[in-house]
Amino acid sequence: MNTKRITDTFREACHIADEHGERLAAEGEICWGGMHSWKRMVQLLEAVDRPKTLGFQADMAHTLLFTLGYNAPEDRLLPEQFDWSRRDRLEQSLGLLTSALRPWTVDLHIAQNDATVKGSGSHDKTGRHCLPNDPVGKLNIVKDSGYWMHDPKGEPNRAVQHICWDECMFSNSVMTDQRTWRDILATMVAVREAHGWD
Repeated sequence: MNTKRITDTFREACHIADEHGERLAAEGEICWGGMHSWKRMVQLLEAVDRPKTLGFQADMAHTLLFTLGYNAPEDRLLPEQFDWSRRDRLEQSLGLLTSALRPWTVDLHIAQNDATVKGSGSHDKTGRHCLPNDPVGKLNIVKDSGYWMHDPKGEPNRAVQHICWDECMFSNSVMTDQRTWRDILATMVAVREAHGWD
């Protein structure tokens, strides 16, 4: 019932966007019903069936949590109590996830995540963003951004118009620290250079 309501709402939003020459992007976040797993996200986009108007906004911090299935254990790609030293398993799951969502992706947020969540309940958990150099971050930001920025043949896919850093969930003191922005900009430059972005 709720997925049908979201689908109908998104279709209506697509009608409005079309009238104004705009394109929409739905951000997959594990705490949002109907978008709480990578499979549910794909199902929703397919149900709306407006690929020229509605796409997916990939945020690397949120999509990492898709692999862990916090709010959708049936769709998890990594086992409970995952051993983070198994980089091969992580890369395999990121490859599967991005293969499903990359064709829909129109916006990309570069981000880091420590793979922990806050909140409770069946669909209330949400993740925490980390700063790019946080030692508890689980992503290799530069390498893992490539799953979104390349097509299956390894060529830059140019599906997104711009990339940005998602800097939500931080205190004002962190946001006003010059070091924060030096680290973020250095990471973004490294992403750009690694994946042929100009």
